[in-house]
Amino acid sequence: MTDSKRRRALSAASALLGGVLVLTACGGGDGGSGGGSSESREKSQAEVDEAAAKKTSAARIKITPKDGADNASINNDAEVSVTKGKLTDVSMKSADGTDVPGTFSADKTSWKPEGQLQRATVYKIAAEAEDGEGRKAHENASFTTVSPDNSFIGNFTPEDGSTVGVGMPVSINFDKGITNKAAVQNGIKVSSSSGQEVVGHWFNEKRLDFRPEDYWAGNSTVTLKLDLDGVEGADGVYGVQQKTVTFKIARNQVSIVDAKTKTMKITRDGKTVKTIPISAGSPENKTYEGRMVISEKFKETRMNGATVGFTDDDGKGEYDIKDVPHAMRLSTSGTFIHGNYWGDKSIFGNANTSHGCVGLADAKGANDASTPGAWFYNNSMVGDVVDVRNTGDKTIAPDNGLNGWNMDWAQWKAGSAV
Repeated sequence: MTDSKRRRALSAASALLGGVLVLTACGGGDGGSGGGSSESREKSQAEVDEAAAKKTSAARIKITPKDGADNASINNDAEVSVTKGKLTDVSMKSADGTDVPGTFSADKTSWKPEGQLQRATVYKIAAEAEDGEGRKAHENASFTTVSPDNSFIGNFTPEDGSTVGVGMPVSINFDKGITNKAAVQNGIKVSSSSGQEVVGHWFNEKRLDFRPEDYWAGNSTVTLKLDLDGVEGADGVYGVQQKTVTFKIARNQVSIVDAKTKTMKITRDGKTVKTIPISAGSPENKTYEGRMVISEKFKETRMNGATVGFTDDDGKGEYDIKDVPHAMRLSTSGTFIHGNYWGDKSIFGNANTSHGCVGLADAKGANDASTPGAWFYNNSMVGDVVDVRNTGDKTIAPDNGLNGWNMDWAQWKAGSAV
């Protein structure tokens, strides 16, 4: 290597070894503009090479994402690793100085943050390592995680660890429209301990539900795996979720409402356990027909006709009951099965008088456990099925609530993107 090439190649080492260079540059010789003989210059450079080799660590640190990266994953991207050495210290902080806890591997060759990172946040990592001779190496990097504008999440039901009825689908509502439906659906797996085939159905660009052909097998376990981190759901919009959710299926309870006979038959695991007189929608305000899934339960709730289009000439609701007892939602549009304390007890089992809901005799205050409304509420759960028949109205839309059971299996599978 020529003197000029050697000087360029070792410029960084020369900066670190200033003391050595001062001695060699100022040690003199016989004088002269050349700064000493060629032999003395080569000897001095050899000393620099040797000193640099002794002081430079063999450890090589790698930080991912690379310095300056943006749209980094909040789950898996951040990592520090080293070859030819072991990590001795890693510090990760957000832009406001908040420390991010992390964990070293058992052999100290890698480090990862312990939890999920925040979106749209700048993080800085400083890492130190040592090689086998104790020589230290350092590396620094900063990166920015994916922003909300460039990412999507799916809000799902039911919740992790919950127990639900046999009609409960896995329903995922995305916060942004999904155009790459196949890629997203491939990143979601739903399985049952019963071995039932489970298929996804897209209702629109934001809603994807999963269910088997028939109701879930009673007393089974369903697992939802979201592996959407880095999946491009739409142009420039990426998933950030990586999660596994499990929930239990309870006993098989299906309640059959017959608006013609004005009764409801509650079946559990195929056996009738109770029959309750009901009052369904009046001839002017018929109740939807079809299989409906209980999606919410309220011991008491307010029902105002104005919220569902039932108004008087003054624009106020045809009814406004602030303490409806034992109400359970059957549709997004406002169909409930609920207790009724204001109607004459004679209507139940004899007349259909409601604005479209299914009413059961009950008591004001929702504290009388002996009433039909209280019994049904206490013996029902989210995910149970209420099958409404003979109302004379149309079948409820499959996407009006959690009511995809009103679509046959061939139609359901046709809505899958994979």
